[in-house]
Amino acid sequence: MTTTVGIKCANGIVLASDRRASKGGMIGSKAVKKIYMLDDTKAVAIAGQLSDANYLINLVKAEAKLMEFERSFPLSVKEAAKLLSNILYSGMRSYTPFITEMLVAGVDDTGPQLFEADISGAVTEEKFTSSGSGSPMAFGVLEASYKDGLSTAEAADLAAKAVKAAMERDPNSGNGIQVLMIDEKGVEWRDFGGAQ
Repeated sequence: MTTTVGIKCANGIVLASDRRASKGGMIGSKAVKKIYMLDDTKAVAIAGQLSDANYLINLVKAEAKLMEFERSFPLSVKEAAKLLSNILYSGMRSYTPFITEMLVAGVDDTGPQLFEADISGAVTEEKFTSSGSGSPMAFGVLEASYKDGLSTAEAADLAAKAVKAAMERDPNSGNGIQVLMIDEKGVEWRDFGGAQ
């Protein structure tokens, strides 16, 4: 499994994840990417089956690009989250669910946005959230420290702290932390620790 964290900030969004991929009782990889850009202002963080998540990311990117060509402007963050949730829901209804949860985040004309989409296709808007096997520990840190109006730098530190707390107790999370910040200045990536 994994630990992912999303935080909506005053001026942007932050996504964070650990870098471990587990295969049953062993570590399959120590340098997995779990945060992906959908376009220049939107990204997703994944928890669950990597193959399902990669398929969904590619499909959402392609569908979003087609819709952008048709209407001459990009999807909002909410529309991208809804597109993903519709695909997840169709998988569930056809008894071939995608075994993944995704945090969809970005900045659009309405400001910073953060959504969580689960295996059933349910989508919720959040100020902060976590998914994956380490999420109970991450939520403890988020609940204790989150406050409205955080800057992206403050939220990046909090997200890294939440993922680190999960890595201390969850054997399926580990091997470093990747953080993505999106705000009016653009996109910034940070890595804390590495494969061990």
